[in-house]
Amino acid sequence: MAGTEFGAGEIRALARELNLRPTKTLGQNFVIDPGTTAKIVRHAGVEPGDRVLEIGPGLGSLTLALLEAGAHVTALEIDPRLAARLPQTVAERGYKNLRVIEGDALQLTAEQLAEAPSKLVANLPYNVAVPAILRALEELDSLEVVDVMVQKEVADRLAADPGSRTYGVPSLKAAWYGKVSRGPLIPRSVFWPVPNVDSALVRIDRAPAPGTDREACFAIIDAAFSQRRKTLRQSLARWAGSPQRAEEILSAAGIDPKQRAERLSIGDVCAIASHA
Repeated sequence: MAGTEFGAGEIRALARELNLRPTKTLGQNFVIDPGTTAKIVRHAGVEPGDRVLEIGPGLGSLTLALLEAGAHVTALEIDPRLAARLPQTVAERGYKNLRVIEGDALQLTAEQLAEAPSKLVANLPYNVAVPAILRALEELDSLEVVDVMVQKEVADRLAADPGSRTYGVPSLKAAWYGKVSRGPLIPRSVFWPVPNVDSALVRIDRAPAPGTDREACFAIIDAAFSQRRKTLRQSLARWAGSPQRAEEILSAAGIDPKQRAERLSIGDVCAIASHA
């Protein structure tokens, strides 16, 4: 099995072969524990034949676990050395059904992919996690599940409920696409090098798109949270054209103009957009 063959020793040996020193710039913290990669695959519900997009496969530990589960994997890797080596790593262990694309997740387009993936499963670099998730959901209508490992604080923000301390722009934008849920914590010890932050899984199960335009909703979200300490009447004034117009729209949508952005649900945002 892939998991039992690709642990800390194999990963460090492969890094030496490539003369690779993990960089913070690319967010390179590689998972060296086969149990953790198996946990991610189970949490994502990967089944034989699933078409999976993996962003940032790195040295291949999660890639091998996905292939072991029977998935057809498209791996998007920004580091040319890692992108070039991954097919060999996979072939050496007898797996097939891998396609590697060298590229930037923040510039991902559906046209890059030969197959439309139904799931995104990844250990995402901390510094680009939220924009990478939102980019993938925007570009790939085929995605039904996004299940990724990110910094714990990012997972908390994405899955936060209205009114909570961590609720904000990522929470609302992710909720536009579907149901967001926080998964289990992942200990720092499973990474090499060991990061200075905790990690967690977060899952988004895609739902039918709201009837309101995404760009219109996202413009409201950005405006509302640009001045999150102020009332919606004030924070949406520039977006609406004036405080008075903002109050009219909010009242028509059934929302108290005196409340603040952190109380908005995605349903509220769509209601505002539909009355603008």
